[in-house]
Parts: sequence; C-alpha cells; structure tokens
Amino acid sequence: MQEIQIRNDSPAAGLINLTHIIYGLHAFAIVTGIVGSATIVGSFLGSLPSILAVILNYVKRSETRGTWLESHFSWQIRTFWFALLWVCIAVALALTIIALPLTLCILVGLTLWVIYRIGRGWLALNAQRTVP
Repeated sequence: MQEIQIRNDSPAAGLINLTHIIYGLHAFAIVTGIVGSATIVGSFLGSLPSILAVILNYVKRSETRGTWLESHFSWQIRTFWFALLWVCIAVALALTIIALPLTLCILVGLTLWVIYRIGRGWLALNAQRTVP
C-alpha cells in the first residue's frame, strides 16, 4: 500500500481558489435540487455544475499531489462516485417494488450524506485543513 506524503509547503493560491469554486459548483447543484423540480441527489449527480466540478477535479488533481489540497480533490471525487453507486443500488432495489421503502431510506440518507460531505469539506478548506 502506497502512503500519501503531504508536503508542508502551501499550494498555489490559484489552486485554493479553484477548490473553492469546485465546492461552490457542487453546492450550487445541491441548492438547485432543493429549490428546483429535481431531487438533491439527482441534481448533484446529473447537473452540469456538478459534472463540471468532477471534471475539474480530475484535470487539476495532479497539481495538488503532495499538498493538503489533495485530500479535498479525493474527497470530492469519492463523494460523487459513491453517490452514483448508491443511486444505482437504490434504482435496482426500486425495481423489485418490495424493497421500495428501503430505496426511499437509501435516497434520504444519501441526500443527507451528500450535503454533509460538501459542507464538511468546504469548512475544512476554509480552515486550510485536510479532510479524511
């Protein structure tokens, strides 16, 4: 298993600003789900701002290697892909009809989890700390 070593030097200010923008794009997708006709999870996974945020994560990820920002990029990417995985599981369960109550529980829990992950990550970024 390879260990990630964090450098003590600070990342470029532009990368910190970009990370704020990426959290902002994810947060905008969440707010769109709250005030719009889509669900929060649906908006988080399927809206242009959130998809753009994940693309930016992948494009700029190599520039954050070895800095405390690397944890934020991994956090954001994992949040997106795990949310997609759980939506796929929920859809598969919904097809059985018997598991429909479980599907609803998964989607409500997933909604709260996505809001938590974006909020916690952004707060850690403001404090210039890593996220687990």
